[in-house]
Parts: sequence; structure tokens; C-alpha cells
Amino acid sequence: MGIIAFLVLGLLAGAIAKAILPGDDPGGIIVTMIIGVAGALLGGFLAGLLFDVNPVDEFFSLSTWLAAIVGSIILLLIYRAVANNKRGARR
Repeated sequence: MGIIAFLVLGLLAGAIAKAILPGDDPGGIIVTMIIGVAGALLGGFLAGLLFDVNPVDEFFSLSTWLAAIVGSIILLLIYRAVANNKRGARR
């Protein structure tokens, strides 16, 4: 998969993760893209570890999208936990 396709996949996976887990998140589209791309990498790594597959081969594969979305959700939850801890420490 090309780098542009991977960035588009990451952006869309991050946006889907934010739609599944709505809430007040700091950051805009750049943070969404970073979470999505990193989530796609994390999801692909976890899928390879757990299921011995490489889901990040094809852009239109269901396993690619599921791995990217699940990875993005995991990273979004971690990001929220870290951001909320920093907000709570400032008060």
C-alpha cells in the first residue's frame, strides 16, 4: 500500500474511531490523522501477532480497515487517559 493510501486510511480510521467514541478531545484533524496512522500500525502489528496475518497489504481489505479502526480506538482511549491526567494535574 502506498504512503498516500496509508495516510488516507489513517485519517479515515481516526475519524471513525472518534465517531465511535465521541467526546471532548483536544486536537484537530492533525491529531486525528496521527492517531489514525499510528492506530493502523498498532492494529496491523497486533493482528500479525495474534492471528499471524498481515492486514495492511490491501487498501480495500476488510481486515485492513478493522485492524486500523481497532488500533485507532485503542490509541484514542490511551490519548484521552493521558490528556485527562494532564488536565487534572493542572487544576
